[in-house]
Amino acid sequence: MEIKRDRYLNLLISKKHNGLIKVITGMRRCGKSYLLFNLFKNYLLSEGIETNHIIEIAFDTYEDKQFRDPDVLYPYLKEQIKDDDMYYVLLDEVQLLEEFEAILNSLTRMKNVDVYVTGSNARFLSKDVITEFRGRGDEVHMYPLSFAEFMSVYPGTKQDGWNEYMLYGGLPLVLSFTTSDQKIAFLKSLFEETYISDIVGRHNIRNKAELEELLNILSSSIGSLTNSEKLSATFRSVKNKKISSNTIRKYIDYLCDSFLIDSAVRYDVKGKKYIDTPVKYYFTDMGLRNARLNFRQLEESHSMENIIFNELKIRGFNVDVGVVMQYDTNEKGNSIRKQLEIDFVCNKGSKRYYIQSAYAIPDQAKMEQEQRSLMLTGDFFKRIIITKDTPAPYYNENGVLIMSVYDFLLDENSLDI
Repeated sequence: MEIKRDRYLNLLISKKHNGLIKVITGMRRCGKSYLLFNLFKNYLLSEGIETNHIIEIAFDTYEDKQFRDPDVLYPYLKEQIKDDDMYYVLLDEVQLLEEFEAILNSLTRMKNVDVYVTGSNARFLSKDVITEFRGRGDEVHMYPLSFAEFMSVYPGTKQDGWNEYMLYGGLPLVLSFTTSDQKIAFLKSLFEETYISDIVGRHNIRNKAELEELLNILSSSIGSLTNSEKLSATFRSVKNKKISSNTIRKYIDYLCDSFLIDSAVRYDVKGKKYIDTPVKYYFTDMGLRNARLNFRQLEESHSMENIIFNELKIRGFNVDVGVVMQYDTNEKGNSIRKQLEIDFVCNKGSKRYYIQSAYAIPDQAKMEQEQRSLMLTGDFFKRIIITKDTPAPYYNENGVLIMSVYDFLLDENSLDI
């Protein structure tokens, strides 16, 4: 079963021979190695590149363990480069290579070497790609399977596929298991033995239980506005534990660094400014989120919101939570001000979309409630409401585009209908 990851393959192809180190980042098990060693390598071979001009090393394998030593790797690479034709160096889990920055920077000085690397830890965040490689890094950030990618290999209906995707997420390896028990065991083991162990070991966390409790709270409240002070209060009142807001902030940074969670900051649409706190947190993969909660709390409305957020990020949008003000009068005639929320304000270049996630709109009252904040933006960018089961996309009398989550997720150009 070959899963197409055309978005990322085309990005890599577009960056060929640009003189920069192509750095593929993303959460563990999202398919970075497959992209590099299967899809991209096969593309190079199809373009007529000879196999002896493709050098591939996986630093996390026993066979290539020796190459973690830069004094072994660098002479080996130089020995492989025998002529002036272009060589493609593919390095997997490069953070395991000692002094990798020096090695990679040396390779970029060779005119006939094109370098591609993957990394899975905090040193490979977007902000660090620039500093680690002194401006020589060019990031391709990879996500778990989108719903469209998932459905390209899923044998059932889109409704059945949605239920599977919402429950077990989009990590490619999940598709290789045939039973629910196998999928659940894989996801729970991956969370505990890979993600938590990785974070605890990398950051020398002494109280693993605190981190796990925080994960439980975040898992059970996806899409809810919160901040470190509020989370600290939750620990005191619900868990009867004292943990400082500073410690919580650090833990959240670690979870973001590992690409387990992502955040959406509030944005004052009319004031054109960010509101630092509170923030919404979403899980990059729903299967891992559900595994954290032992597959309890499977609220479809919150899951749908999380999946929409991830899809917008996959499509390259910057995603914020919109805030607009509504002015009204109370029964005494006094002016009152209400803050209304837009689930997602999405920006990419000159494009902007305002999006509400509404699981169901059974009547006109619910429609008015969902579109109220959209009508207060004071500009002419497109307003969209995504529901679970709208039969076909349509514009209502206020010019708001209504579409189902299937139409949104399965058509990459759905926002421009």
